[in-house]
Amino acid sequence: MFETVELGHVMSPEAYDAAEPTLRAELLDAHLAMRGQAFAVIVLVSGADGAGKGELVHRLNEWLDPRGVETHAFWDTSDEERERPPWWRFWRAMPGRGRIGIFFGSWYTAPIINRVFRRIKGARFDVELDRIAAHEQMLHDDGTVLLKLWLHLPKQEQKKRVRKLEAAGRAAPDDWKHYEMYDRFTSISERAIRHTDASVAPWHVIEATDRRYREFTAATILKDALQAKLKAVAVAAMAKGAARAAAKAAPARIAAGPDRRTAAARRADSVLAHVNLRQSLTDAEYDKQLAKWQRKLSKLAWAAKAAKASMVLVFEGWDAAGKGSASRRVTQAMDPRLYHVVGFAAPTDEERAQHYLWRFWRQLPRAGYTAIFDRSWYGRVLVERVEGFASEADWSRSYQEINSFEEQVAEHGIVVCKFWLHISQAEQLRRFRERQRVTYKQYKITDEDWRNRKKWPEYQRAVDEMVARCSTEYAPWTLVAGNDKKFARVQIVSTIVKRLEAAL
Repeated sequence: MFETVELGHVMSPEAYDAAEPTLRAELLDAHLAMRGQAFAVIVLVSGADGAGKGELVHRLNEWLDPRGVETHAFWDTSDEERERPPWWRFWRAMPGRGRIGIFFGSWYTAPIINRVFRRIKGARFDVELDRIAAHEQMLHDDGTVLLKLWLHLPKQEQKKRVRKLEAAGRAAPDDWKHYEMYDRFTSISERAIRHTDASVAPWHVIEATDRRYREFTAATILKDALQAKLKAVAVAAMAKGAARAAAKAAPARIAAGPDRRTAAARRADSVLAHVNLRQSLTDAEYDKQLAKWQRKLSKLAWAAKAAKASMVLVFEGWDAAGKGSASRRVTQAMDPRLYHVVGFAAPTDEERAQHYLWRFWRQLPRAGYTAIFDRSWYGRVLVERVEGFASEADWSRSYQEINSFEEQVAEHGIVVCKFWLHISQAEQLRRFRERQRVTYKQYKITDEDWRNRKKWPEYQRAVDEMVARCSTEYAPWTLVAGNDKKFARVQIVSTIVKRLEAAL
């Protein structure tokens, strides 16, 4: 494949000087026009050693507006990065909407190098490439423009470059080692490119022998992609406006008839119907059982710290189901130095500028620690789905995105425990009224709680699909019988202990 670009492309100084001002102006205009737009751009700069990747990164930064560009170099992993799943470092570097991120090195680097040096087998390499392709599809679906640039050098040219870098004292420690494995690097890189060359994220292989040709070609690709995306956004906005106008002019549709099944029949179809809400504990049983499981959790938390085993605990459930009080029974058993609790509300402006998973990736715990999530990424398929904050296309594809996220977390050795706290509608009503009556609990009840209660059937359907599609062997859902808070707390703490014991 690489032989097809070894055509000796050269751009003369005269041609470059004549064309550069126009290209720079058009590129800058397109960059400035994307400010405030609901999409980001990621430029991956990859390729052969000595091909001028660093020089190209410098040139792009020179030609773009520096206020709208973020450049990240991915080379050695830090201790902080090694303590988390491999993709954590890339999620932290994702540019917000309206910005460009230039990645010097990327999610391709480690898989290719590991395969070249036979640290992973071909089957595992294909798994990594499939994961990359899925990640890039996800970014595309979220509106991101992804440009993948591969700078290619013929073998003899790379040898010259490494010698020149060595003479200038700028050669990297592995340059000669990589050159000696040029053919293997080339073969495996070609395999990676072919495997991940998709219409949503195509590869651009650029002959990098001539600096001017390399820079001009890469900048033109970026400029064309920006202009095409801006045009597509404008066309989509016009189409959306026309659709709204047509909807206003169209006659009103007849609403679908109500679901005439009895409430009991609707409940019987739900996975939540299988949760036995009659389960309860006496005060004496509760004190004994809770103390027992909390003692075990306390010891296991320190054992997990020693073994560098992490946990992610997810608490979801109905309003007034007792998520906060349940999580407190967990934290009571753990040293405060070993965990952090993260509560998620409506996303901030910064968070809305990113993919919805971004804010959760950032909160993953270090090795040996626990992160407790009060609400989580499941808001995408619950609140955002029911309230219409996400389109059906957006929340429908989120199940697979969530499963992939949790698989990567679990694959890194992090124990994932997910709890849905279930209570009956009657019990929720009782707790709502108690919150209204008791002065120090009144802050817990809002108009939004009463409004959400009216949408119980819609939320129940969303929970059913969430559990059916996102309860996996590596991150199963635990449906908690929450009518009796004492039983629920013991069920949660004992489940965490059992999952952690199995992992250590």
